[in-house]
Amino acid sequence: MAKRRTDHLRDRRYGSGKSTSLAAVLNEINEQKSVHVVTLEDPVEFSHPHKKATFNQREMGNDFDSFASGLRAALRQAPKVILVGEMRDAETVEIGLSAAETGHLVLSTLHTVDAGQTINRVLGMFSTEEETQIRIRLADTVRWIVCQRLLPRRGRPRCRIRDHGSNLRVKDTILHGESEGKTFYEIIEAGKAFGWTTFDDYIVELFRQGLISEETGRPMHPTRESSAAASTP
Repeated sequence: MAKRRTDHLRDRRYGSGKSTSLAAVLNEINEQKSVHVVTLEDPVEFSHPHKKATFNQREMGNDFDSFASGLRAALRQAPKVILVGEMRDAETVEIGLSAAETGHLVLSTLHTVDAGQTINRVLGMFSTEEETQIRIRLADTVRWIVCQRLLPRRGRPRCRIRDHGSNLRVKDTILHGESEGKTFYEIIEAGKAFGWTTFDDYIVELFRQGLISEETGRPMHPTRESSAAASTP
């Protein structure tokens, strides 16, 4: 299982398969670790039976009124792992950061288009005066940011593409912000040796394997298209 003092943020787009991926992560924990897991969901999409872990799954509207209040109540039950369905506001983020800082594994989602924008989305929930402190706390707690989308696969069910990464360079960029030659995209692109991948590279590889068509991949390949357009006289 991941280190303690950890946040794991998954960028969320509707129909991206994030619920299935998070359910797989929780199932792996369930099979490997004897820990207490609390999930706060809207709605509950996957039911987790007790294996090694003990699960308490709660649903918005039935068990809690907001993710912030649900998270606050969940912390009183001494969980080791907490799934927050979505970080919708600054209050929820604040409590989630506090939970991560006190040794909980916090999993959650955000509405963003790629891994790099996730940090900016979180910072945008807070005032300018709070930004520096939030950057410090994020840099200290965030371990993985994963973004995924689903693409139609030739003759088979949809395939998943992911954009993810976390290391000391990411931590430094969270602390000080992006700059020329040190954007989140460039850091992830430079991390191929560690298994990191950008959407662009993943799409190209799927196309090379014949899993997707050019028509499917082109609209999902904005970064290099925009770069090419910018370099065209």
